Amino acid sequence: MTSVETVVEPVAPVVTRRTTRLPAPLRHLVALARPGHAVKNLLAVPLALADTPLWTAATLWRCLWAVAAFTLASSVIYVVNDIADRHRDRDHPVKRARPIAAGHVPVPVAWVYAGVLGAALTGLTVAGPAMSWWPLLTYLALSIAYSRWLKHVPLLDVCVVSAGFVLRVLQGYAATGAEVSSLLLTAVFSGCLVLILGKRRHELAALGTPHRPALDGYNLLLADHLLGLTASLAGTTFLLYLHIDAPVDAYPPVALAIVVPLGLLAAFRYLQAVLVLRGGGDPIRILLRDRTIVVCAALAGATLALAQIIARYPNLLTWTDS
Repeated sequence: MTSVETVVEPVAPVVTRRTTRLPAPLRHLVALARPGHAVKNLLAVPLALADTPLWTAATLWRCLWAVAAFTLASSVIYVVNDIADRHRDRDHPVKRARPIAAGHVPVPVAWVYAGVLGAALTGLTVAGPAMSWWPLLTYLALSIAYSRWLKHVPLLDVCVVSAGFVLRVLQGYAATGAEVSSLLLTAVFSGCLVLILGKRRHELAALGTPHRPALDGYNLLLADHLLGLTASLAGTTFLLYLHIDAPVDAYPPVALAIVVPLGLLAAFRYLQAVLVLRGGGDPIRILLRDRTIVVCAALAGATLALAQIIARYPNLLTWTDS
């Protein structure tokens, strides 16, 4: 397990570190788009491949294109959201270092930047392979509504953010053409709720309610109850997905016997990071840097991948004389 220091949120944000040789203005524009958050799209969009009967080069290419489009769309939303929150971010111990809040990127320049990213997104979707883009368009509309007013509505705020991840997965289904699994979507939605509620709880404990008005509708007790409820729902629906919809009908007991304890350990570790080690302010940081969670996820993913390969190509296990 990692030490407490690897889980507790840093005092200064990563974006302030000078790790590149880019000119300062360009570096601030890159930071404004939050390229490090592209991992959300890289993890969520390709989940639809789990229900794709046959992986082809064309399928993988469309999925990669969907990841790129959602990454650009997310960057547009980050810029617009930072413009809207610039005054409130200046009072936050970490967010005050964001490029707009810190004054590194003027608001007019940020609007032009958002327009350039939006134009690039439009070009990417038009020039890309043929697929339905309604999940991406819905994400953009929902995210703008979130930036304007939905983020201030308690309980609805966390549901809207989680819905954004479901839309990412749906865009993956649109790219692969696979049949949508409602169980997988429910597992993604509830699992993301766990991460977002952990972040809200951290904000309550560390900062109180002034920074985020929606926190007036929460307290630590409610956050703890909601964490337990959504974690249970996420685990249950994911197990049902493996039993019913996932293409692992060959040897599912063996796969489940390995995946279930790994998944529980990863969930326990995340809840420990939030409730005991006072983490949760940056869920992605915990998921990608906590050794216990990373190892559990890697082993579980490898197990499910092997189970899918065996289910699709059972002859690989057949020993015949040549």
